[in-house]
Amino acid sequence: MKPQHSALAVLVAVIWGVNFVAIELGLRDVPPLVFAALRFALVAVPAMLFVPKPAVPWRVIAGVGLFMSAGQFGLVYLAMHWGMPAGLAPLVLQSQMLFTILLASVVLKERPTTAQLAGVGAGVVGLVLVALGRGAVAPLGPLVLVVLAGLSWGIGNTISRAARGASGLGLVVWSAAVVPVPMLALAAIVDGPGAVVGSLAHLSAPALMSTLFTVGLASLVGYTAWNSLLGKYPAAAVVPYTLLVPPVGMAAAWLAFGEVPQLLEIVGGAVLLAGVCATLARPRSRKAVPAAELAEVSP
Repeated sequence: MKPQHSALAVLVAVIWGVNFVAIELGLRDVPPLVFAALRFALVAVPAMLFVPKPAVPWRVIAGVGLFMSAGQFGLVYLAMHWGMPAGLAPLVLQSQMLFTILLASVVLKERPTTAQLAGVGAGVVGLVLVALGRGAVAPLGPLVLVVLAGLSWGIGNTISRAARGASGLGLVVWSAAVVPVPMLALAAIVDGPGAVVGSLAHLSAPALMSTLFTVGLASLVGYTAWNSLLGKYPAAAVVPYTLLVPPVGMAAAWLAFGEVPQLLEIVGGAVLLAGVCATLARPRSRKAVPAAELAEVSP
């Protein structure tokens, strides 16, 4: 990659890492499912007026919206609301690449390479170590929710294979329109209609700033830059930059909230990221597709 494009990829990773701190700040004043609905409503509107619909079936758009956006972020927001640290969430969310490989092998019949299988194994070991470290200081429920968010993201990645060649930004914008209604309906059931209306009618300044960051920088600016890089270079040259997101997120959470992960969480995270790195190895067989060609990034 050219130096300016490498710098752009690093900038996107920094934005996405800091985004988890912004989410944490917003969740202090807005119920999690309402916050997720608000984010994607503002991603879709008014951008849908200017960004053409991607040339893919509606079922693909709906599938990406329900799994890659609603499922992933609904679970992440709930997990962070219930105590998942902002620095640890992006690390555990990298499990999505492991799920993507496994789902592609079952659903798409794409045989993983030996390196990818080794990476999946290392990733599982890393997740177990993180769980042991987390379980020593806090309930495991929020951690499980983030792992399920990674699974939802992996399902969304598998569905998005049907959209290869379509506008990445168009898919982000139009699939975002699928999220708000089910999220608000769930929020009304979980929190009550009064809480939903009240939180939207009285957005605090931190919640508003957090929303603007997640919508403007993390979603629209980040994805525009990211998709432009994927249009210029092979995915295998671009996707590894997402490995910067967890350490940036952990550093940002440490500076903003004083979060310091447990030693076992750090060790497990390192093993998990090593496993993800292994999944990025290029396959020798034409039937095997590297995780870099499968995984989309949606922090």
